[in-house]
Amino acid sequence: MEIDEITDIIIKCAYKVHNILGSGFLKKVYEKAMAIELKRNGLSVQTQYPILVLYAGETVGEYYADLFVENEIIVELKAVSKLDVIHEVQTVNYLQATKKEIGLLINFGTSVKVKRKYRTYQ
Repeated sequence: MEIDEITDIIIKCAYKVHNILGSGFLKKVYEKAMAIELKRNGLSVQTQYPILVLYAGETVGEYYADLFVENEIIVELKAVSKLDVIHEVQTVNYLQATKKEIGLLINFGTSVKVKRKYRTYQ
């Protein structure tokens, strides 16, 4: 399956989750629902995927991406009224640390908002 097909499925799953749950839940609720929906759509997904930040071969930071889909796409979820630049930077930093090329930043605020982020400038 191509990356664009996978991202399309992820986005459709986000809309379905939001249509069923609505807004107002904590991010963890959307994370669990997304994992269920992604699996139902035939995608492999890992929740709370560990990301190590290395400097000179040593770990200087440890983070967790909300979802890692098909061993290719980092998905960072938010449940805030408005996405901020720092949310986008966080997603790109996760891509840098994992050397993955594409990530999705999905906000389950009042409506679903999706931003596609790339490790290298597009």
